Amino acid sequence: MFSLALRNLLRQKSRTAITALAICAGVIALILTGGFVQDIFTQLGEASIHSRSGHLQIFRQGFYEAGSRSPEKYLIDNPESLRHSIMQHPEVADVLARIQFAGLLNNGRTDWPIIGEGVEPDKEARLGSYLKISQGRQLKDSDAQGILLGEGVAASLKLKPGDHVTLVANAAEGALNSLDFEVIGVFQSFSKDFDARAVRIALPAAQELLYTQKVNALVVSLHRTQDTAAVAALLQRQLGKSGYEVKTWIELNDFYEKTVKLYGQQFGVLQFIILVMVLLSVANNINMSVFERLGEFGTMMALGNRSTYVFRLILVESCLLGLVSALLGVILGVALAWAISAIGIPMPPPPNANLGYTGHITIIPAVLGKAYLVGFAATVLGALLPAARVSRTPVIEALRANV
Repeated sequence: MFSLALRNLLRQKSRTAITALAICAGVIALILTGGFVQDIFTQLGEASIHSRSGHLQIFRQGFYEAGSRSPEKYLIDNPESLRHSIMQHPEVADVLARIQFAGLLNNGRTDWPIIGEGVEPDKEARLGSYLKISQGRQLKDSDAQGILLGEGVAASLKLKPGDHVTLVANAAEGALNSLDFEVIGVFQSFSKDFDARAVRIALPAAQELLYTQKVNALVVSLHRTQDTAAVAALLQRQLGKSGYEVKTWIELNDFYEKTVKLYGQQFGVLQFIILVMVLLSVANNINMSVFERLGEFGTMMALGNRSTYVFRLILVESCLLGLVSALLGVILGVALAWAISAIGIPMPPPPNANLGYTGHITIIPAVLGKAYLVGFAATVLGALLPAARVSRTPVIEALRANV
């Protein structure tokens, strides 16, 4: 039966080619859409991690819920000891200290409310690979009185690199303090809202401004993003009893989950449409091919072959066609994904973002397997009804198709 099914496929070259093309097109479409969606999720996640949040952040208990209003109440007393403890884990690449504050930035004419961060500039530069410096340069450890402005802050106060500003903030004890800074650069992160209020200064300058040697947060950078959940659980068990809380980058960027859910639903509908189109196209081609051969099947039954044999023969033909065509679709899909990724897909900024990016097609084994199974299953399912109808056709009626 296998040999006969193979000869039948090779004999019906045009019909076989048309059906195989439909299967290949569906498999390729599923691979490309699945890989494109996954690339969006991956790049959005990496942009969130490497422009602002890091993989994990460690705070005093309660800071995440209420610390933005009173950050001075949630300071980490001994950050260096805590940093050393975290660095013992092999998954950890680096640990960065930050202190947050709210204040006013004055350009000599206007005050602008800001959300400030005292950071370790050289370490932040290594972490912030997605942070774009649109003017000037990156902040360095040697820039004791340098300040980095979000693009929205710079535009609102009409500031540029080389200008001088005064930063006013409430110190930890409630006293008002001010320091003068020189604008070193202007940055764009992946969040337009953040850029509209954010400024960064060196950690020692921030501690001087706030009269403290403590910090609000330790930002943990990992070697691999996929280790985030495991390391977060480990650190929470280790530090939770000491009054610390560990937040992952997904928890710190709630827009990520919302975006993933939105895009996932949209592309899920698209993939369902592709699946239906493949199924209908394949079923139509197989149906036409089978009924064009109705006389042939009538002759086989007249010579003594049972109707179940004819039914199985059609299914074997469809299985062979589905196996080969789906495999060909996977090969072509992977080749197209590599070619498109080599060129890149220019993408506009996502919602609430300033920066566009270059999209790619990610090769995902699970997506390849799903696409292959869909192509194969669509071929077999599309053959069931025509095979059943032919096998139930009376021999005399089937033989008339030869006339």
